[in-house]
Amino acid sequence: MAIKSFRPLTPAGRFTSLNKIEGLAKKRPERALTQSQSKSGGRNVYGRITTRHRGGGHKRLYRIIDFKRNILDVPAKVQAIEYDPNRTANIALIAYANGEKRYVLAPKGLNVGDTIVTSNKATTNDFNVGNNFPLEIIPPSTRLHCVELIPGRGAQIARSAGAGLELVAVENGKATLKMPSGELRIVSPKCRATIGEVGNGDHNQQSLGKAGRRRWLGIRPTVRGMVMNPVDHPNGGGQGKSKGGGGRQQLVSPWGQLAKGFPTRRRSKQSNAQIIVHHNGRKPRGRK
Repeated sequence: MAIKSFRPLTPAGRFTSLNKIEGLAKKRPERALTQSQSKSGGRNVYGRITTRHRGGGHKRLYRIIDFKRNILDVPAKVQAIEYDPNRTANIALIAYANGEKRYVLAPKGLNVGDTIVTSNKATTNDFNVGNNFPLEIIPPSTRLHCVELIPGRGAQIARSAGAGLELVAVENGKATLKMPSGELRIVSPKCRATIGEVGNGDHNQQSLGKAGRRRWLGIRPTVRGMVMNPVDHPNGGGQGKSKGGGGRQQLVSPWGQLAKGFPTRRRSKQSNAQIIVHHNGRKPRGRK
């Protein structure tokens, strides 16, 4: 995979750089592993916009991804690496020896023809990219993705393109993970995880080049509150950026919520007890 730039034959092409991925299958997705989905346009059941800047976009089929990896001790062969319009990562079509097919997230370094396995036991040579094990048998300092927060629920952490976390230690019945943000978090050692990092790591390096390509993705234009009128946004009004009050305004959302530096995570959230160190290096409240 590589970022491809274009000759400036058009105004949009001058700023376009796309993630051209080699080796993606050009076939249609497996019909048994897809389902239809309808677009909401950001509207709720009453037809009112509850999420702004959504609408339009190309029609998509949803690919059913196996985040639980619950077929144990049966080797699976990678048949194809495919594009998935519903996520930043690519997906891999795997066929188990018993004939069943599944989609999984394609980790970095996984190729067509490779064999992966899901198991509750392992030897030293089994910790290869794409294999899935409980955290309690994975060696420390291993890079992981698709990690469960609760045993049996399915992978919830590190699922986007290029994402990966580190298993710091497993001791005293707890597994400590270093998240992609730098946060240290405790989970059960029974939680399952997949070896390696998610592939397609160049996804965030591309430049779409024109507004139309953004619309193809179902994203509508965003207008800054600073350029609105006072009736439309708290940050609106004034001559350019010269606002009243003797200084710059606090940047807020249209409903007055502070936009920069203001913590929005609830203090009463149950999973706060599982956090050792926040992403900014600070310990949770009340801990030394």
